[in-house]
Amino acid sequence: MNKYQGAIIRVESDGALSIVHVDVKGQHFSAIIIDTPDSKPYLKERSPVNVIFKETEVVLGKEVQGHISLRNKINGKVAKLENGTLLTKVTIQSAIGDVASIITTNAVKAMSLVVGSEVQAMVKTNEVMLSPITEDKTEVAP
Repeated sequence: MNKYQGAIIRVESDGALSIVHVDVKGQHFSAIIIDTPDSKPYLKERSPVNVIFKETEVVLGKEVQGHISLRNKINGKVAKLENGTLLTKVTIQSAIGDVASIITTNAVKAMSLVVGSEVQAMVKTNEVMLSPITEDKTEVAP
């Protein structure tokens, strides 16, 4: 699981849905959740939250150009490859810390990924979970 501490910078709501924008060390994330500031009081500017997403939800791109619908994009370099027969865990060094991605070993080969390769890790907005951090630094499950 990828997990980073950040702070909410903006909340957009419509009906029972909200898109929550979070800053993690200068990196912008967005998450869509089935709650609003009315139903979850922590959904306000400057509230501390954890940004969480699974390794299997991280898409990797190399030399990404043009527009793409994935909103959460993290630039970095491949720091480690843990190759398996079918799947490979790729660890990317980024400004927010290490980001883990699990992709097929065939994709690693097709992209010619090696330690030091520059990549962009991307996560769909609906795959990002938020967990509030209380004032006593207690984490609340998403």
